[in-house]
Formats: sequence, C-alpha cells, structure tokens
Amino acid sequence: MSSATNGSVDELMASLGSIQTEGGSNLWALAEQSPLLLVFLRHFGCSFCRQAISDVAELQTELASRRVRPVFVHLGPPDLAKVYFAYYGIGDVERVNDPEALVYKLPVFALGRKNPLMQALNPAVWVGWLRGTIFKHGIGKIQGDGHQMPGIFFIKGGKIVRRFIYKTIADEPDYLKLVG
Repeated sequence: MSSATNGSVDELMASLGSIQTEGGSNLWALAEQSPLLLVFLRHFGCSFCRQAISDVAELQTELASRRVRPVFVHLGPPDLAKVYFAYYGIGDVERVNDPEALVYKLPVFALGRKNPLMQALNPAVWVGWLRGTIFKHGIGKIQGDGHQMPGIFFIKGGKIVRRFIYKTIADEPDYLKLVG
C-alpha cells in the first residue's frame, strides 16, 4: 500500500471530472460530497474480482459510518455488472463502465496489465484459490481483458490519500486500513 500521489489536485480533478458513473454522476462531484474508495476490478469471470465485490459489500455498514462511498470501475457491460452487484447486495453502488480500460490507463491511476497465464502459474494465486475464493465465488471464463490488473484508490480532500496496487490477482487488500 502506498500513500504517495501521482500528479496534482488539478490533474486528479480533471481526470475525475471527465469520468461518468452509470448513474450519471461524475467522479469529481462524488469526491466533493464524500471520500471515495475507488475500486478497479478485473473482469467478472475472475473469482478474485467477485471476492472484491463481496468484501466491499460486507464492509458497507463500516464504510458508511466513515462516510466513505465505494465506487467500482469495471470492464464489463452495465447489464452484466448490475447482475453481479445485485447478487452481492450492493446493486445501488456507483459504477463506472470502462470497456476499453481508459480510466485504468489515466496517469493518476496507471494500472498495468499482466499475462493471465503467468498469473495463473503464480503460487500466490493458487494459494488464494485454494483458500476458498473459488469455493465461495466460483471460476468463470474471461469476460473482457484478462490482462488488466486491479487497483484501489482512497480519494479524500481532492487527493489520492492511499492506494493499493496489486502485484498478483490474489493480493488481499485491507480496505479499512486504506480508508484509515
């Protein structure tokens, strides 16, 4: 986890102001209302992606008590996203549909890509799967860009305060530590 920021407040404001959620808000307007936990997902076929949705859903009450609004950025179509988020009980959470990963590539986020085969061969990924991810969330087919890596950014006061950049798809972020 890192607390360093990329770029200026103006760069972040410009980037977030240009990003529309599926609900019609822009991210900068949401960030002005409350701190954001911006969660970038992989594809919906990824059990670790579904684990992230489930983890945030389980923390919804705690996040609300801290006035932190979770917002998800995903690569899939909005109709498919709606199904997954509703399944985990957070169908009303703000989401950004980004099928071409343009938001992922913005300099303020700069989330990379890794070969999914190499990820699957990583022992940490196997350990994550064996620890229950596949039993809780199943294994799905790649739906979208299987190379795209996830990330999490805590935005407060117009700045990225903390970030979690995944080294493997099986990394387990401490969401509450991120929102401090």
